[in-house]
Amino acid sequence: MNAVDTNVLARFFINDADDAEAAHQRPAAIAALSGAVFVPVSVILEFEWMMRGFYELTRKDIQHVFESLCGLENVQIEDRGVVLAALNAYQKGLDFADALHLARTEFCSTFLSFDQRLKKRAQAAGLSPAVETPKA
Repeated sequence: MNAVDTNVLARFFINDADDAEAAHQRPAAIAALSGAVFVPVSVILEFEWMMRGFYELTRKDIQHVFESLCGLENVQIEDRGVVLAALNAYQKGLDFADALHLARTEFCSTFLSFDQRLKKRAQAAGLSPAVETPKA
């Protein structure tokens, strides 16, 4: 089994015809993801940032890419259940990184943050742990 990084996932899922290097690397990425591969959670997080920040994909497109990735039988995703929980929260309006943070801390009683938007969205989505503002 091989582990893959963000760039391999990007070359596999995103056909960037305007980038000659990406077009050249795409066949190798397709070949790499045809075998058994492992995707660390850190790569998942960075891949979302790349799709959103660099490629400017919509939330719907990002969700579709992650659903496709999770559906590949030959792909082992680190903490798959956590990633799927984060995708569910992302679908409910949370930022992906925030959703992943919450999903990875499900065993905690609270998640401390000064981010009021996160607090509102997590509460509206009924997610746990509860997001609370730290008190002095």
